[in-house]
Amino acid sequence: MPTIDSQVHAYERDHPGRPWAGVLAGPPEVTGDDMVAAMDAVGVDGALLVSPYTMYRFDASYAIEVHARHPGRFGLVKPVDPTDPAAAETVADWAAQDGAVAVRIMMAHGVSIDPGHPGVGRVLEAAARRSLPVNLLCWGLLDEAGGLARTHPDTVLVIDHLGLRQPFEPPAPSDPFADLPKLLALAECGNVMVKVSGACTLSHEPFPYPDLWDPLGRIFDGFGIDRCMWGTDWTRAVNLLTYAQGVEPFRRTERLTEDERARLMGGTVQRVYGWAPSGG
Repeated sequence: MPTIDSQVHAYERDHPGRPWAGVLAGPPEVTGDDMVAAMDAVGVDGALLVSPYTMYRFDASYAIEVHARHPGRFGLVKPVDPTDPAAAETVADWAAQDGAVAVRIMMAHGVSIDPGHPGVGRVLEAAARRSLPVNLLCWGLLDEAGGLARTHPDTVLVIDHLGLRQPFEPPAPSDPFADLPKLLALAECGNVMVKVSGACTLSHEPFPYPDLWDPLGRIFDGFGIDRCMWGTDWTRAVNLLTYAQGVEPFRRTERLTEDERARLMGGTVQRVYGWAPSGG
């Protein structure tokens, strides 16, 4: 079973040809080549490359370039704007893009959270027609994410980063799992999956972050391991840990069987997104 990171970002330096809209925590650039080198160093076979909204908003052109340079290593995820009247057409066009595996809605960045919003509905329905999962950045908005899941049961929704607010620099929040009951309530919705991405940034203990396993165990028990997928959220996590430190705790822990580990660290991504790395 290949090891697949469910969320990484790559970006080039800010320049007039592709200017940044904002600044993401991290180095001045983390190119696709840099990301592949980090993955190779720790034996990660592939990753879902999420075009960083902070820098590029709804422009996924750099992610497309990275995919072309490293065929077989990345599946692509693009943020879409539900307020755009042409959002459904954007989803259709993206579904035809080589390497595209999902779209993303940035609920935590001011996108309408009303389940009845026509733009959100158009995106979710268009994605369902093309078998594209929809990733939701919805920390602080898990109840609203549940409303979307129930209103659109035919759309696969993936909750980014456990649905919990995660830090960009130390320290971790004083009560990082305060909203865990709200996340667990979504387990009743069979179309909801969970990215266990960036989890290590929530720990109050040093590597290998032993205090994570009780709350993560509740998530695995609630959703089942086949609806959970590991990820690092690299490079958002760069000020809190190294890439290897986002990988190794899941390989070392005795709280997972080898079969559970294989599904969490690759199998669920393959099933949910219909993608696997080819190593090309």
